[in-house]
Amino acid sequence: MLSRGAVSGRALRGAVGSPPSRGLRASPRAPSAMPSWVIDRYGPNDVLRFTRNMVFPTINFPNEVIIKVHAASLNPIDLSMRSGYGATALNMKRDPLKLKSMDTEFPLTLGRDVSGVVMECGLNVSYFKPGDEVWAAIPPWKQGTLSEFVVASGNEVSFKPKCLSHTEAASLPYVGLTAWSAVNQVGGLNQSNCSGKRFDFILDNVGGSTENWALDLLKKWSGATYVTLVTPFLINMDKLGVADGMLQTGVTVGSKTVKHLFKGVHYRWAFFMPSGPSLDEIAELVDSGKIQPVIDQVFSFSEVPKAFLKLEGGHARGKTVIDVISKK
Repeated sequence: MLSRGAVSGRALRGAVGSPPSRGLRASPRAPSAMPSWVIDRYGPNDVLRFTRNMVFPTINFPNEVIIKVHAASLNPIDLSMRSGYGATALNMKRDPLKLKSMDTEFPLTLGRDVSGVVMECGLNVSYFKPGDEVWAAIPPWKQGTLSEFVVASGNEVSFKPKCLSHTEAASLPYVGLTAWSAVNQVGGLNQSNCSGKRFDFILDNVGGSTENWALDLLKKWSGATYVTLVTPFLINMDKLGVADGMLQTGVTVGSKTVKHLFKGVHYRWAFFMPSGPSLDEIAELVDSGKIQPVIDQVFSFSEVPKAFLKLEGGHARGKTVIDVISKK
């Protein structure tokens, strides 16, 4: 696969086979509103509201693309965000300089995963073109994917695996990138240092009392690493505010890191990181058959509240997917 910095035939077509330049909005007759599922306040499932008048996304930066959403999926973070989890930190990320006249994130669209087709590209986007089938995980501080269209940074987007349908592809980006961040970016495991070796490595996505016993399974003083996805960062900021929350989080991670380092184990936290290049690598693993989607149930776009209830009920044996272009 070509690197994103390479001058490819795809990039050259943008200069030769298509119009000489692409403005921030490629279509002069683009709609001004679109169907979406939004929330206007935090709370239980009845805060979900369907509207046909959500503001159509616009390209505000030259590296952005607008994607027509074919399928999306739900993750536990969507349930948490519906109830207000992480609102303090996410609002700070959305508007760090407090430039908005109104201090509100509503109406807010949930949904992080998307598989769809590129509709428009910003001026600096040469790696993609309108019509390309792509997938992505949209960061939680941006408007989500339970809409007809979504805007994303080009470096958050990747070509959809060829072997998957949009419904299948939508089940993987967020969980795939979260695991990739933990194993590859934080844990340091990659193809060159894993082949034919055995590693003492634990990835904890449960939290709670797991740390009390799981760390003892690692071989001490061997470079063994314990990576957890369960962190108090967003909760601390919600409870204590930005400054005190960050301070408390820093104290917690620092003390745990030092404590376990003296016991001969590396202790680290991992977070979801949006990354098109990482999705490129995940797509290669999918197309080679090494990663396969596991889907519990597919809902139509009109059934988004039912999909949330399904996820909230637990016991799912796979992802809950939304077929956004379904006419049901």
